[in-house]
Amino acid sequence: MIKAHKIRLHPTEEQKGYFAKAAGTARFVWNWALAEWNRQYEAGERPTALKLKKQFNKIRREQYPWTWEVTKNASDQPFLDLAKAWIAYFEGLKNGTKTGRPTFKSKKKSRPGFYLANDQFELGDYRIWIPKLGWVNMAEKLRFTGKVTGARLTRQADWWFVSVTVEVPDEFPLRKGRPSVGVDVGLNRLATLSDGTEFENQRFLKTALKKLRQANKRLHRRKPGSKNREKARRKVARLHYKVACMREDVLQKLTTKAANTFALVGIEDLHIKGLMKNRKLSRSFSDAALGRLLRLLSMKVTHRGGVVVKVDRYFPSSQLCSRCGWRWKDIRLSDRVFVCKSCGLVADRDKNAALNLLQEAQRLVAAFPPCEVDHGTGSDGS
Repeated sequence: MIKAHKIRLHPTEEQKGYFAKAAGTARFVWNWALAEWNRQYEAGERPTALKLKKQFNKIRREQYPWTWEVTKNASDQPFLDLAKAWIAYFEGLKNGTKTGRPTFKSKKKSRPGFYLANDQFELGDYRIWIPKLGWVNMAEKLRFTGKVTGARLTRQADWWFVSVTVEVPDEFPLRKGRPSVGVDVGLNRLATLSDGTEFENQRFLKTALKKLRQANKRLHRRKPGSKNREKARRKVARLHYKVACMREDVLQKLTTKAANTFALVGIEDLHIKGLMKNRKLSRSFSDAALGRLLRLLSMKVTHRGGVVVKVDRYFPSSQLCSRCGWRWKDIRLSDRVFVCKSCGLVADRDKNAALNLLQEAQRLVAAFPPCEVDHGTGSDGS
């Protein structure tokens, strides 16, 4: 499996200038390749990444000599990235899935970054060597051991990060003796486990909303293109980054604790896109990041040898009694306590739903072979 470790860099001002120049080169090459791809495609030709790369290299030394001042990957990788984007777009048309058409990158709106192949950099304990620049300090050393496949440097707010991808053994060790759990997620509580453990929804965006509104008002009062506008823009970016970091910290700790404790986890297969269409609750769902929570939980449990069972989204986990199975069909969102009219059970609504998810997950595991249960895919980035 491929895992990625994102590490913050501590570059000097000179190194920051190199990063900005390399990111600008990558953005320019992407835009040049996309414009040429569109022109050739409309003319009835069949452009490829290799043809465009050869075409660019013929005129590169005469017309764009400044592209040689940074690593060659900054001008080579955009052709491959563009080819992958077009492949995803055309496959989406065939499969009926909505995949956006490749668009031009803006200097002000797109995230600056560039790629480094595994033979174009070297890692030390707390530093990374970059061609035509030298050693750059890192906040921490690489966490994973395995074959390094590449790295991508990106800027977020005022800081630069390097995301190193590592190929690690795809092994799922046995997890005997670990308990099972059901996880119910929501907005009142971020997650409620069937064993009674509760994780509150911190609502970081809602807390910072006043400061964000003030910062955005200050930004739009500044003259476009001025230095004061750039300062205001960077302040808004820092506030958003702070909110994202606090949210990510909570999600990472929650999912790591669950993955290290339980061998079987039952979760609900939520339709996140459908939930985001609710105009009254879309900001709350975005603030809670339920989709990110469920993805991290699936990946981490799988990487630690556990099994994740996704219960059907139409399963009435909140309406069923976890003791006798009686169904409360007209239960409302305001009913936070589940009262069973058959057996008399009185329980917290979310805990009762988590117990139902656990029972349904255990039933599915018993009914289907382990290979048919969802094991999750991707990298947890931790």
